[in-house]
Amino acid sequence: MDSYKLRRIDMIETKSISCGYTEKNILADLDLKISQDEFAVLIGPNGAGKSTLLYCLMGFLPLRGGSISIKEKKLGSYRRLDLARIMAYVPQETGFLFDYPVQEVILMGRYPWLKFLQTWSAEDKEIVARVMTQLGLDEFKERWFSQLSGGEKQRVLLARALVQDTDFIFLDETLSQLDINHQIETMQLLRDIRDKHHKGIFLISHNLNLAANYADRIIFLKAGRIIAEGHPDSLIEPSIMKEVFSVELQTQRNPVSGRMNIIYP
Repeated sequence: MDSYKLRRIDMIETKSISCGYTEKNILADLDLKISQDEFAVLIGPNGAGKSTLLYCLMGFLPLRGGSISIKEKKLGSYRRLDLARIMAYVPQETGFLFDYPVQEVILMGRYPWLKFLQTWSAEDKEIVARVMTQLGLDEFKERWFSQLSGGEKQRVLLARALVQDTDFIFLDETLSQLDINHQIETMQLLRDIRDKHHKGIFLISHNLNLAANYADRIIFLKAGRIIAEGHPDSLIEPSIMKEVFSVELQTQRNPVSGRMNIIYP
């Protein structure tokens, strides 16, 4: 078992939430708790409602039922600026009306902390420089964002979220466009952020084995409902894989991580 012990400090909690884009609900009576100091991965088939759940948590999609609380306060009681200081979001992809150099894109993550008429401070630039080095982005500093590959853009957007200095970071399939080496580096980085900076990490992913090896908790979502959640070792097993993905998969303990992994046929 991991020596890491979950320290519940601040929390995001949903109670019986329902929401959708048309008359039909995508999420129905969903209960979930996301703790700061936790690395949780949300997994499910396409159309399960994973991104919809993120939009609800960030207040972008109105609820039709239930409630969401952040740090024991109702989501609706926060100003957008307050939320931007609590949670950062890394989308699958993004576009800008105008093009910007990479350093400027990452500096945008510091906007929630700027005071009225304030410009970038030495501290803001120091934070950005540190994160760029941490993510191996120094060589792209002056490059235009539009000139980057899909994977490079994802690393820049992750850097922007890190400099935002929030309690929670939400990532929507951030690994999908990364090479395997950068996928592993990103998962290691996210786990380090949880350990060293006590941030809640909530990642949507389709990579079962990376989630199993790095996450504190896996949450399986299907048809707008949570099928199972818990430590990866208790969830990465054939019967749950069959229920969630409708496919027969075998599992085996990873000799390096010690976690249960999927064996693909």
